[in-house]
Amino acid sequence: MPPQPEPKPRAMRTFLDFEKPIAELEGKIDELRHLSSTSELNIADEIGRLQGKLDAQVKQIYSKLTPWQKAQVARHVDRPHTLDYIGRLVADFTPLAGDRAFADDAAMVGGLGRFAGRPCVLLGQEKGADTEARLKHNFGMPRPEGYRKAQRLMRLADRFGLPVITFVDTPGAYPGVDAEARGQAEAIARSIDVCLTLCVPLISVVIGEGGSGGALALAAGNRVMMLQHAIYSVISPEGCASILWRDGEQAQTAAQALKLTAKDLQRLGVIDQVIAEPLGGAHRSPEAAIDAVGKAIEAALAELSGLDREALRTQRQEKFLAMGRPAPG
Repeated sequence: MPPQPEPKPRAMRTFLDFEKPIAELEGKIDELRHLSSTSELNIADEIGRLQGKLDAQVKQIYSKLTPWQKAQVARHVDRPHTLDYIGRLVADFTPLAGDRAFADDAAMVGGLGRFAGRPCVLLGQEKGADTEARLKHNFGMPRPEGYRKAQRLMRLADRFGLPVITFVDTPGAYPGVDAEARGQAEAIARSIDVCLTLCVPLISVVIGEGGSGGALALAAGNRVMMLQHAIYSVISPEGCASILWRDGEQAQTAAQALKLTAKDLQRLGVIDQVIAEPLGGAHRSPEAAIDAVGKAIEAALAELSGLDREALRTQRQEKFLAMGRPAPG
């Protein structure tokens, strides 16, 4: 991995509640650097000491995150999104729009491009990086036409023998009345079915928040990977708490019970690989996180390229059919 880039300036960062000690130390370092630049004082040793203390603090905090804290990290506004991954990892990306039935859905982005020099189809939910983009992309919550666009592009990939790479980052499919009227459940179910019947490599990466069937619609792959601090669950902690306890304040308890962290899901056999994030999470060093994901995808694609079309489909189907079954013997 190339050297990690410098994190964005502190004034531009958003700190989570449990990151208060980190924010305080970074504030002190910024003050000393400003003082050093406006005076003749040599305080490099003090800055170095504080930087070492900061690195130790970040490592300590991020080594023991609770499931609820991981959910907060997975939703961090500075975390790289699907278009960030495509922009850095994919050459000659050509977006394709529309489901050929109703409309285009900006919450679901997809198209053709070259990953590591190989033509492929890219898909993913896009949350948006600022208020305007979030409204445009509906906060990463696709409507039925988004999932039907995904089906169209996956079938296109199957027809021309192109691998499919999906980036999962959604709180869930859009729950509005208009989405239900146009067949949201059917669109998601059909997307899962298309995933399972493809005869080309399908690699899925949960890069942030993998919520409910809206995430699974893109994640029934030959290889399912998750970033270290991403989450993947049948329902959000808040939604689970409101149903089971009728109390949204129980979200932390729900997060613990849902087993939504990458470590838990790998142990349960739901995902295949956990991709390590830079120290302090992907939101502190987005480019390093994206590069790590790129290497993991490239390795998985090289492995799957040795399988023929029928073997790819059979491997994927058997993998999901085996989930939840007791081990033989």
